[in-house]
Amino acid sequence: MPAPGELIMVEPKRPKPPKHWSDWTVEERKAQVVELGLPGFRADQFSRQWYQRLNNDTNSWTDVPADMREVVKDLLFPELMTSVRELKCDNGTTVKQVWKLFDGVLVESVLMRYTDRVTMCISSQAGCGMNCPFCATGQGGLTRNLSTAEIVEQVLAGARSLANGEVEGGIGRVNNLVFMGMGEPMANYNSVIGAIRRLTEPAPAGFGMSARGITVSTVGLVPRMRQLAEEGIPVTLAVSLHAPDDELRDTLVPINTRFKVQEVLDAAWYYADQTGRRISIEYAMIKDINDQAWRADLLGEKLAGNLVHVNLIPLNPTPGSKWTASRPEDEAEFVRRLKSHGVPVTVRDTRGRDIDGACGQLAAATKN
Repeated sequence: MPAPGELIMVEPKRPKPPKHWSDWTVEERKAQVVELGLPGFRADQFSRQWYQRLNNDTNSWTDVPADMREVVKDLLFPELMTSVRELKCDNGTTVKQVWKLFDGVLVESVLMRYTDRVTMCISSQAGCGMNCPFCATGQGGLTRNLSTAEIVEQVLAGARSLANGEVEGGIGRVNNLVFMGMGEPMANYNSVIGAIRRLTEPAPAGFGMSARGITVSTVGLVPRMRQLAEEGIPVTLAVSLHAPDDELRDTLVPINTRFKVQEVLDAAWYYADQTGRRISIEYAMIKDINDQAWRADLLGEKLAGNLVHVNLIPLNPTPGSKWTASRPEDEAEFVRRLKSHGVPVTVRDTRGRDIDGACGQLAAATKN
């Protein structure tokens, strides 16, 4: 049932992805294994293969009787996505993938290796229904929600590439995860929460990530933000604000016509109060649109005194768009004004500009 006052997002009707191991709870997995005529303890063994050993070749699993391996693969571990394009930059430490899903839909993920961590940016929907005019994904509209397993598999694919030494810098592990790829995570809430639970569950049930290394972004679906506060999962909540005033935000983030700036911020402060987690405010710096000094002051006034951090994001423009990144001097003044209000702020490192780095841009180019 939708939460009170929730805007109901209608997903286009399409065939559903095949059910997969990552879609099921621990109890459901055991039931599936038993239904195949195998002992229930095999479920833990399968999970260790999939999440801990990162072995997606079921034919090599000695835990499975040889005559059952194809059956296990087809019914429990069907292939969910295939890579159709891969681009690298930053000396091979940034890897952007376009994945084709079972129905031909394309989504993107990005793996970014730093000196002290590996961060992945993943998609929660194919396309997006939020219609933000400066976003490559939003321009294409919503195709469909991703399943829990389709979300999880993006992370595991990155983890396998690290474990196999396929990313510059040697063997590594995914430390941080951001739901900032294609789609609005809060509009696919159940699948996203399911994916987070699979990724944070300890072995053998899941991948064993720390919830504190996961960031979930939203343009401001207030009822879902409040629901997330009650889940008991200490992820970081990132709010894509992009404007401190309703007049401009109604244009930049159309959902603002339903949930206004102060309502979104109130939900964010509720999340911070319930979880003790600092709120991340995402703000794309767009030349002559939202980067005026007075808007920095207004933003600073609205955020001051709260558990918050601002990420300023130099806009990664898309082909043919009138939107472009702010001038360096305007960006610097924006930072100065926010700091004068006591608001912590950083300017995000912009990786991937030379590989169609804007979210949705590479998938659109691949489709075309």
